[in-house]
Amino acid sequence: MALREKLEDDIKESMRSHNQARLDGLRFLKNAVQAVEKERKTTLDDQAMIEVVSKQASDRRDSIKAFEEGGRTEMAAKEAAELKVLEEYLPPQMSADEITQLIKDTAAEVGAVSIQDKGKLMGKLMPQTRGKADGSVVNEMATAYLESLG
Repeated sequence: MALREKLEDDIKESMRSHNQARLDGLRFLKNAVQAVEKERKTTLDDQAMIEVVSKQASDRRDSIKAFEEGGRTEMAAKEAAELKVLEEYLPPQMSADEITQLIKDTAAEVGAVSIQDKGKLMGKLMPQTRGKADGSVVNEMATAYLESLG
């Protein structure tokens, strides 16, 4: 089933079951997809939808962190619930070990041997992790790896 169909079906099911929190998260995602479609003047395929979901999930993670730092636990909980809904639309997330191995392999492939090569490494790495890993986590791990090399 295409992601668009799954989204529509999940919205209908949430309406039937009166699950307002889930419905709110799904509608927010649908609006984000429609905004990107309007901007690009095209219907998004599954890969493009995954990119939108990834962006929305990243925004939720940032919001959760900000709300927790500000002592707004009720808002952080709301964002966490929406994040949980978004994660259903993402491919399985890579483990830390998988990310580490991918960083090592990609660094060897592009010849990255120091922190100055981070741009080269990240340029090749990010398309491989898009939708499968949080970009900020990949960035931190890549930086730590390059710093450990010298």
